This record gives sequence, C-alpha cells and structure tokens, in this order.
Amino acid sequence: MFDDEEKPRPRAFEKRVLDPLSLEELEDYIADLETEIARCREAIASKKGHRGAADALFSKP
Repeated sequence: MFDDEEKPRPRAFEKRVLDPLSLEELEDYIADLETEIARCREAIASKKGHRGAADALFSKP
C-alpha cells in the first residue's frame, strides 16, 4: 500500500440526544468533550511542529 493512496476518513462526529440526560450526565458529557478537544489540539500542535521542521529542513536558504 502506498502512502499517497486515499485513506478512509473517520466518521463524522455523532451528536448525542441531550433531552434524556440529567444535569450531572450533561456535565460529564461536556467534560468528555473538552478532554477530546484538548487531545485534538495537541495533535494539531504536534503536526504543525512536524510540518514546520520539515519546511525548515527542505526550504532553500
């Protein structure tokens, strides 16, 4: 398999039905979402760092 082949994209975020959730469950859900957002931001920062290093390595002086 080649790296430039199209890879399957992850499924889109699925929204939960919020009406049946209690206040505590909603707060827990928000905490889970905030944790996932932080994880995504860390991945973005890491990828930007790798990209910046690659650009610096391959850029012409």
